[in-house]
Amino acid sequence: METNSRHRRTAIRAGAVVTAAVLAVSATGAVPAAAAASPRAELQTALDDLRDLGMVGAQGEISSGRHNVVAGSGVADRHSGRPMPLEGRFRIGSNTKTFVSVVALQLVGEGRLSLDDTVERRLPGVVSGNGNDGRRITVRQLLQHTSGLHNYTEDLAALGSAEDYLAHRFDHYDPADLVALAMKHEPSFRPGARWEYSNTNYILAGMIIERVTGRSWATEVRSRILRPLGLHDTSYPQDRTTLPRPHARSYQQFGPGAPLIDVTEFNPTAAGAAGGMVSTTADLTRFWRAVQRGELLRPAQVAQMHRTVLADGMQDIVPGIRYGLGIFGVPNDCGGFWGHPGDVVGTSTFNGVTGAGDRAVVLYRTTGLADQAPSAAVDNRILRLVDDVLC
Repeated sequence: METNSRHRRTAIRAGAVVTAAVLAVSATGAVPAAAAASPRAELQTALDDLRDLGMVGAQGEISSGRHNVVAGSGVADRHSGRPMPLEGRFRIGSNTKTFVSVVALQLVGEGRLSLDDTVERRLPGVVSGNGNDGRRITVRQLLQHTSGLHNYTEDLAALGSAEDYLAHRFDHYDPADLVALAMKHEPSFRPGARWEYSNTNYILAGMIIERVTGRSWATEVRSRILRPLGLHDTSYPQDRTTLPRPHARSYQQFGPGAPLIDVTEFNPTAAGAAGGMVSTTADLTRFWRAVQRGELLRPAQVAQMHRTVLADGMQDIVPGIRYGLGIFGVPNDCGGFWGHPGDVVGTSTFNGVTGAGDRAVVLYRTTGLADQAPSAAVDNRILRLVDDVLC
């Protein structure tokens, strides 16, 4: 959860910005053509560059089906100096949204939920007050971030400073608590009028999944996605504030020039269905390829997921960037790619997958910087690799 400026205050929110500098490089086509180096050498070089740009640790994986290439750079712990684990678990932040969207779309395909259902129908009385009206917001608008609902992470206690993080990192939140934070604010716009990223949308989507199925969104993700795909290292930890082993430690700079703070421990209920899951690069590349290859959704639901709207507020950064249902469509010189970034305090992940799902790349780094220049350089280097791999 990055801090300080309005656009980088929290890494849960930073996923909404889709790492602006990264996408800017993609949109301009300024990425050079892939070098003749092997994928392994190309990945290692990129990760070493991230280390040299100030990342304590970075790890990535390229998957083309039969062959996966994995590498790491930097250290997993600043004090011990141990190397980055190549199968390390990390918080995936807003990548969680795509898992939740897949479950919701599966329920649509089963006739148990409609994208045109209103929030009020599924969650009576939950979205109300201060001009918020669940009767006017549909499930589709939640999944597509066109509801206009305030982003609750603006008010989350642990995200303001190092002191706030230390005081509130173990706080437990029920989903209703997070929605209540958003309901203290008027909506940003009339539902459907435009696009604006809000984590509140996916907290509500998780609550709707539970209301429809009688089981938590995390239980549905496990039975519908994780088990069928064999994603044994992916989970929602509930109130567990530590990470499963092996894992690297995470570090956050809470202000320009400030020291790095160890932020490995954090209660994921603050993110819930909007960003609380843990995974590995191997599991995420498998997941993203499965999404694009139609292994999780029927063709009609795949089409709904990819039915996009312009991501308003980001067009000056990336002309043409769009958002579907839990997935970004990012333009580039070779036809574009799909994916969803994810950020939680001290950890950021970026991924991309081809339209056919034949190639995917996932990277994560264990350092959140408040200084804008090195942050932009890190983002640019990540996208250069993603474009080289997918193009």
